[in-house]
Amino acid sequence: MARETKQPKGRAGGGESVRPPRTWRAKPAGRYHHGDLKAALLGAALEILERDGPAALSLRRVARDVGVSPAAPYAHFRNKAALIQAVGAQGFGRLADAMAAEARAAAAAGDALRALGRGYVRFAVRHPALFRLMFGPALDRGAPGQGLRASAEASHAVLADAVLARLRATGGAEAAPAFTLAAWALVHGLATLLVDGLVIPAHLDAGDAAVLADRVLAFLDPAPPDA
Repeated sequence: MARETKQPKGRAGGGESVRPPRTWRAKPAGRYHHGDLKAALLGAALEILERDGPAALSLRRVARDVGVSPAAPYAHFRNKAALIQAVGAQGFGRLADAMAAEARAAAAAGDALRALGRGYVRFAVRHPALFRLMFGPALDRGAPGQGLRASAEASHAVLADAVLARLRATGGAEAAPAFTLAAWALVHGLATLLVDGLVIPAHLDAGDAAVLADRVLAFLDPAPPDA
């Protein structure tokens, strides 16, 4: 008679029980274990930047924070400069989203341009380290790769399109390039002054940065603010 074989405990429905291999180890909570590694690395880089500043950014540091080997980031970023480029591209994408969201929330179409300015300034004061990196010398905007140039151009196009639409409504579309530059210079200058602490909205009875941006951009409005 054949010897009866004992079945493993936990067997159900006639199938074999499944056990992890002996080499398997559970990863500590909060460490990367699946999904988009590049996105996880960029998310960690943005957190490091905002918390500790650009000097703390490195491929080894983001790998450690995500929970992967020091070599893993090199599958997506050739070096630290490429990582910084990708972070900058993320920043310009977020800036464009912030401006567009503010414009959508504007009460009237005629307020879109000033709404974009509010979004620009709000982004800067909420993400000062990222804002400085985006427009600082550490970011090589002319280098290829990581979508930086396309992201920066798309961000600028949000403002340029709003200016063109506003000027077409007032019959001055030919001045759009100069007007776009003037609007950008004004709102970027204000954002930089606020981020560097050289202007405090409360000292100007503005309440907050967005209100101050709205007042400043009123000087560029082709039509009177109350028209």
